[in-house]
Amino acid sequence: MAVEITETMQVDVPLAIAWAFITDARRVAGCMPGAEIVEEIDARTFHGKAKIKLGAITTAYKGQVVFSHIDPAAHTMRIEGEGRETGGGTAKGSLDVELSETAEGGTELRFDVRVDLTGKVMQMGRGMIKGVSAQLFKQFSSNAKTQMSAEASTDAVTPPAPEAEEALAVGALLARTLWQMVVNFFRRLFGKSAR
Repeated sequence: MAVEITETMQVDVPLAIAWAFITDARRVAGCMPGAEIVEEIDARTFHGKAKIKLGAITTAYKGQVVFSHIDPAAHTMRIEGEGRETGGGTAKGSLDVELSETAEGGTELRFDVRVDLTGKVMQMGRGMIKGVSAQLFKQFSSNAKTQMSAEASTDAVTPPAPEAEEALAVGALLARTLWQMVVNFFRRLFGKSAR
C-alpha cells in the first residue's frame, strides 16, 4: 500500500538553526518517540529502529536511512529509507524536506512523504494510517520546535530526548484520529493541522 503525506510546520527560529537541526539524523530521531539511530555507517547513512504500539499490537522496524540528497544553497534534502518489521512486513519510502524563511524571520519546513507498506500495519487502512501519521507529526513537530527554540535561546535548556526503548503508544492517537475522521467526514474534508 502506497501512502503519500504532506505536512508543514513553522518555527520561530532563523533558517540556519532549522537547517542545522533537520540535517542531523540523531537530533531528528530523538524528537520521534520510539525511534532511535543505532549505528552511523557514514556521514549520510544510518541504521535505526522504531517501535510503535498499535493498541494491543507492538510493531518494531529495523532498517537503514540514507540522506541521499542535501542542497544547502536551496535548503532542500531527501531522505530515503527502508525497514523490515519483525513480523515480516516492510516499509520503504522517501522524505523530501524544503525549508524557507517566513516574512517574520522564522522558518517554514515542508515535508513530502511517500511510503510503501506491507504487513499487518496495512490492516489499519489508508485513511487511518494518514490520520495516525498526522498525529505522529504533531508530536514530532512539538518536540522539534522545543529543541530548535532552545538552541535559539542562549539561556534555555534543551529537554532530554525520549527514552530509546519507549514504544510510541498509538492507542490515544487512534482515538483522536477516529474522532478527527468523524469530524472531517461531516466537513467533507480530511484536514491536517501542522501547528
